[in-house]
Amino acid sequence: MPESDQATPFRVRPISTRRGPDPKQDRAARTKLLVLTAAAELFAAQGFRHTSVKDVAERVEMTKGAVYFHYPTKEALAVAVVEQHYARWPALLAQVTAEGHGPLETAARLLEGAAAAFRDDIVVQAGARLQIERPQIDAELPTPYVDWTQLLATLLVRAEAAGELRAGLSPQAAARSLVAAFFGTQHISDVLHERADIAERWAETAELLFLAIRTAPAVPVAPAAPAVPAP
Repeated sequence: MPESDQATPFRVRPISTRRGPDPKQDRAARTKLLVLTAAAELFAAQGFRHTSVKDVAERVEMTKGAVYFHYPTKEALAVAVVEQHYARWPALLAQVTAEGHGPLETAARLLEGAAAAFRDDIVVQAGARLQIERPQIDAELPTPYVDWTQLLATLLVRAEAAGELRAGLSPQAAARSLVAAFFGTQHISDVLHERADIAERWAETAELLFLAIRTAPAVPVAPAAPAVPAP
């Protein structure tokens, strides 16, 4: 779709450009990513309250001071993990958009990809847990669910215009239902099976939901039987 017509509420910070490689900056960036990944693993497994900067430092075999050089507080680490969680979604959107599906299939493929990310990506898992624990974190975190609802609503408005959405259905209401169902499914899968079955459970739920919101296929009309002549 044209760039001006892309359905994305997800915001990505611009990446600064530089003339050539700087070994010190590259090494610092790799170290920062190593620390963030270790923090994500601990936050996902133990939660914010039971994870310390000392735990993160020991996991990457660094001093606490070295960790503080990149992230001055545990709250800063949590914010960075959550921001990286949200940074996953624009890339997923770009990937699915490039496949060239219609709007309703794009919505379905996005949620399918998100299910796989919740199953496989430790940063996505950690970001989800930190959002649940946001009352314990003395830092401002993005409001969850809003961007997903906006994105799906935009796609469903387009599906309505394309005749893909069931007549009389509100795209905004359908988007809210999809978001509630998806995040409820991933939470239940996390609690019961550590998300090992999220792809299968979401596929079951998605089949029902998309069947409910999709325009029913036209039923072919059988040709009328020829009239039987009177004897």
